[in-house]
Amino acid sequence: MKQLPKPFEERMKRLLGDNFESYLNELENKPVKAFRVNTDKINLEKFQQLNIFWGEKIPYVENGYYLNFEKVGNHPYHHAGLLYVQEPAAMAPAECVEIDPDWCVLDMCAAPGGKSTQLKNKLSENGVLVSNEIIPSRCKILTGNIERLGLKNTVVTCMDTDRLASLFPNTFNLVMVDAPCSGEGMFRKEEIAVDEWSEQNVSMCAKRQADILENAVKTLKSGGYIVYATCTFSLEENEMTVDAFLQNHPEFELLPVNERVQKHTADGIKFDGCKCESIHFARRFYPHVAKGEGQFMAVLHHKGEPTSNSYNPTQNKKVDKIVDDFLNDTLTDYNPNNIHEYNGNPIYYNNRLPIKDGTAFCCGVTIGEIRKNYILPHHQFFMALGDKFKRKINLSPESDDLSKYLHGEEFDTNCQNGWAVVMVDGYTLGGAKVVNGRAKNHYPKGLRIK
Repeated sequence: MKQLPKPFEERMKRLLGDNFESYLNELENKPVKAFRVNTDKINLEKFQQLNIFWGEKIPYVENGYYLNFEKVGNHPYHHAGLLYVQEPAAMAPAECVEIDPDWCVLDMCAAPGGKSTQLKNKLSENGVLVSNEIIPSRCKILTGNIERLGLKNTVVTCMDTDRLASLFPNTFNLVMVDAPCSGEGMFRKEEIAVDEWSEQNVSMCAKRQADILENAVKTLKSGGYIVYATCTFSLEENEMTVDAFLQNHPEFELLPVNERVQKHTADGIKFDGCKCESIHFARRFYPHVAKGEGQFMAVLHHKGEPTSNSYNPTQNKKVDKIVDDFLNDTLTDYNPNNIHEYNGNPIYYNNRLPIKDGTAFCCGVTIGEIRKNYILPHHQFFMALGDKFKRKINLSPESDDLSKYLHGEEFDTNCQNGWAVVMVDGYTLGGAKVVNGRAKNHYPKGLRIK
């Protein structure tokens, strides 16, 4: 890897002391790869029967495994959303708190979607996840990852955290703040982080992180949790930010993380002037301590009485009859209470957290686009509700037809005419329109294997 900046090395020597050489030596090794099983689509037992990626289990993530497989993104199981490739240390923050499956959860700085999709796997059909990303191009990547995994009851927003706080006051049981940072923990994996590092940037990031945390407080319910995380090592962005937050917010306390995360991380560092006696509850993930890159995490708990998760469903905005006809023709069953209209298009969403038109980049599962006398289904619809389709074309991973489909070609089928899902080993890859024995390809062009 690139030569580390000298000021950074001096800072790390002060932080790590005798362990500095172990840290430097570990940076000479290749980054560790890992993946999570998408348990919204497949359970672990069934994945074990299919798995060709199987490696050593990540000890602090129930559905996480180290990865030893090249070009996993081209594999049909990846296209089908059965797994999400993610750096192992980045999985730790979402494991810090036991999450109630019916919670409303916010991920404030969500792209590309690793922590968001991990959080969503912990929620039930009653839970709702809002994933926010301020940069539009990264928001598209976030939406694409949620779409590929076929996740329901998710909302993607594209805005700064000030606006997010004004739209969702006192709303969420848990807020993930994976704050933009100086990226010191990613130096081995991303050389650009080395090029962009400076002490000035560290200070600038710390100020921005404090501002984001202030907005996180506004969105949190009484008794809720903020998980604050960075992928950096600096005291300014980590313990100092947490300590200053707690001084400004006596209604919060710093809690220990789950024991399974504690075992593979180091204590938070008590710096000169630190007023938080329990700062060691914060955790540091070091590459020389456990397999992965750098990560910091802290659980901030609001000490107020928890508020009820009960809610009153809002009235459905009446959708066109053509939508009901399309769903009845396409699906074996569905919950009619989850059919709504958003930004002029029909969606599938539990509406527990009503979202005003124009607010979200994407709300729930987009069923499709209403044309003059028919519905043109969206890829989200196939991926999220494919298991409920009446017409299914199930292919094996070695099938020539599967290769044709992923390359955007048509193929012959004995499936009945109409909209069908194309599957690999029983798991949805996307959609096709069957016409007289030919499957017309509707796999999005941007996802096709070139």
